[in-house]
Amino acid sequence: MKIENSKIENFNIMSKIAVIKTGGKQYKVTEGLTLKVEKLDLPVNDKIKLETLLIADGDNVEIGKPSLGEKVEASVVDHGRNEKISVIKFKNKVRYKRNVGHRQNYTKILINKI
Repeated sequence: MKIENSKIENFNIMSKIAVIKTGGKQYKVTEGLTLKVEKLDLPVNDKIKLETLLIADGDNVEIGKPSLGEKVEASVVDHGRNEKISVIKFKNKVRYKRNVGHRQNYTKILINKI
């Protein structure tokens, strides 16, 4: 039985990878990767440098204590909103039900250079 997961990215072991931090989250990236991050107040096609925590190139690994600075360059591709998430509050036997929807804003970025 073959299990497929669209969330898992296949990274080439020989390629240069980095761990970046933006929006309170950390992402493992390679050059040419497009990913969605928390909303950034930048126009489309604008360049941005991201805080880098780790860079690995084969056997050579640089680890920041706590950061290496801004060594990863990316460009803003698009802005948008994620799918709606339904938040439901329910209490049994008291006829209480609340349904609230939420859509999170995001920015799609393309990693240009590590």
